Parts: sequence; structure tokens; C-alpha cells
Amino acid sequence: MSTDRGSGGAVGPIDAAMLKELRRTSILHVDMDAFFVSVELRSRPDLVGKPVIVGFPAERSVVLSASYEARTVGVKSAMPMAVAMRLCPSAIILEPRHHLYYEVSRELMRIFESITELVEPLSVDEAFLDVGGAIRRLGPPVDIAKLIRRRVSAELGITASVGIAANKFVAKIASTRCKPDGLLMIEADRTVEYLHSLPVKALWGVGAKTAEVLARLGISTVADVAATPPAALRKILGASGEHVHRLSMGLDPRPVTPVRVEKSIGAEETFAVDVFDDAVLHRELLRLSHRTATRLRAGGLLARTVALKLRYADFSTVTRSKTVHTPVDSAQLVYQVASQLLASLGARPMSVRLIGVRLEQLESAEATAMQLSLDRRDDNWRSAEQALDEVSRKFGGKTVLPARLLERPPEQGAG
Repeated sequence: MSTDRGSGGAVGPIDAAMLKELRRTSILHVDMDAFFVSVELRSRPDLVGKPVIVGFPAERSVVLSASYEARTVGVKSAMPMAVAMRLCPSAIILEPRHHLYYEVSRELMRIFESITELVEPLSVDEAFLDVGGAIRRLGPPVDIAKLIRRRVSAELGITASVGIAANKFVAKIASTRCKPDGLLMIEADRTVEYLHSLPVKALWGVGAKTAEVLARLGISTVADVAATPPAALRKILGASGEHVHRLSMGLDPRPVTPVRVEKSIGAEETFAVDVFDDAVLHRELLRLSHRTATRLRAGGLLARTVALKLRYADFSTVTRSKTVHTPVDSAQLVYQVASQLLASLGARPMSVRLIGVRLEQLESAEATAMQLSLDRRDDNWRSAEQALDEVSRKFGGKTVLPARLLERPPEQGAG
């Protein structure tokens, strides 16, 4: 095993035998450190070193990202904001700027794709890379990882942690174990030794409840799992028993599979107080339409399907969707379709707890010939929103908004 928090030097000529050996450990998992917070701190250096939370300061909202200073007192992503504020009352709350995070994500993926064609994004801020084909050009995997970390820091102003291993499962464990701002390589021939030193919860598929079940049977480490016959694990864990046993031996044959286009983009709002007022629902639909369409344009994408999600006060949930003839990237057009879907539900049986918009059947805007509507108003909306994007990039995400959204209703929160 090797760890690193600095930069490395060059490597000499690589012969066939060395190349074969280096390719045994050529899978990288690259993960940004507190991504949303890190992006925000680029323009707020005065907050570096302080507990910072990205999210909406509303009781039913959740933490989207937390600085490591906030994490030291127990704040975690997806935690209810009310709980986070009790744990860290001194935390500084920053409202999210999703369009900005997606712009940085696109730049991040460009860095990855300049290294290797084999990039498998997991989310906006992490991906698996198979760098076996880049070794002759860029050096051993550890040097490639150092290069990526230097470029992310220099070009994006944020930090990345990188795990290197013989497969995806172990590489992800390695990146998690070297956070923040670190690098950890698990050599292929030391994979099992390293895994067997870890607690059982390090295995994918073993959450808190499963770990409790295993602990009652005296299984508390990955080594204990490996020593347990697969048939016995099947009785304990069901169909996943054999899978967990294979992972305990460091076996994960899945290749890095490139993913070029997101499957969907969505946003939701959980109200602080359940809402029945139709005007409030439509106002929120407009806000969500702008949030999703901005992300769509930032990703260079168009959507053919608009979906609406509604959750009532009793937690029952309904969804409706509509596929449009011409793919869209305009918030106003998304809003028009979403409003139609809301109207199609008819009279609401009770107040609404949550409303959401999702854009599906995404495709590249560059690869799609834009068939403009005969109604020039559609193109006018697109042009206006593209201008808004440009202003936001230059002066910040909240500089220009539709007039209806300039004031946030006091009864709303964000989820």
C-alpha cells in the first residue's frame, strides 16, 4: 500500500513486462472533497476553515454538503437541516447554486476524459477511471492519479481524493479511506490483506442493520466474512450472501463502463408547511423548472420527457409525465408542460407536502438538430434564458431571476 498527499515525478521507459504489471492496478476512483462546499469556498475564501453547510435553512430541508469542520461534530449529507443545526449551531448556511456545480462537474469530466476514454461517472463529483491504456503516455497509475489531483486543484480550485486498486470496489474503498485531499494505492497482490484489516461495514451491501446481524454471529471484520462459508452467508443474508463473500476476497470483475449522458435531471421542493394554494404550487413549479433547465443547458443537453411528482400530506405520491415532440432546454417550456401535468391531476384530495420536476430522455444538444417551433415565442424564451445563463456565470447564480421568483415565500422550505 502507498499513500500520498503531494505530487510525484516522472517515470522511466516502460517495457512490456512492467506495463503488464502496472495494468494489474489501473482502476482509479476519483472523488471530490465536500464538492458543493468546495465550489462555494472558491468565491468565499473568508469561510475556509469554518463549519459550512450547503442547503436551505428550513426545518424540513436536508444537508446537501458539509465542510469537514462541520463533519467533525457529526453533520452529514442528507441529514435533516434541523438536526444539523442542533449539532453545529455555529454553521454558516449557503444556499445551493446547482447550475454552478454542474458547470464545474462538466469541467471535471473533461479533465478525466483527457486522461482516458474509460470514464464511468457515478455522480457530479466522482467517477471510476481505467487508466491502463494511458500508462505508456502518462506513466504508472499512481503518477496519473497525482496528475489528476494537480489539474483539479490548478484548473478548478478544489481538491480530490483518489483511490487506486485492481478493481472498482477496492478503488472506492481506497478513496474513502484517504479523504480529504489524499491518494491511496492498494497493490493487487496486497488487496486481500488490506481488505481483511477493515470492519465488515466496509463491504458494499453491508449497512448498519446487516452489520448488527453479523455481529451477533461473531462476524465483525471483512476477514471474518471471508472465513465464513458462502452457504452460511446465504442463510444469513439471502441472495446477496455470495456477493458479499466475493467482495471480502477482493473479487469484483465489473469493468469501467463509460457513461456519456445523464439519464435524467430533476429537482424537488419539500414545503415547510403543507400547501393547498394553487398559486404557490405553480410558483414552485416555475422555480423547479428554472433549476432543472439551467442544469440541462449547463450539461449541453435537451429533454424529450417532462415528469411531475406530487406528494400529499399523507405521504402518498403520484407522478405524471409527458413526452414532447421537440426536445426542450427552456425553463418556460418545461414549466408549461409541468403545469399541464398538474392540471391533469384534477381536484387535489388534500394539501401537498412535496412537488418535483424531472427531465428524462436526455440527449446531446450538439448532436440534435433543433427543430424550432413555428411560434417564435419558444425560441425567444430559449434566447432569454441563455442570456440569463451568461449573466449568472459572470455575476453569480442569483443575479437575474424571473420577477415571480425574486421573493421566496416565507412558508416554504427546500428538500
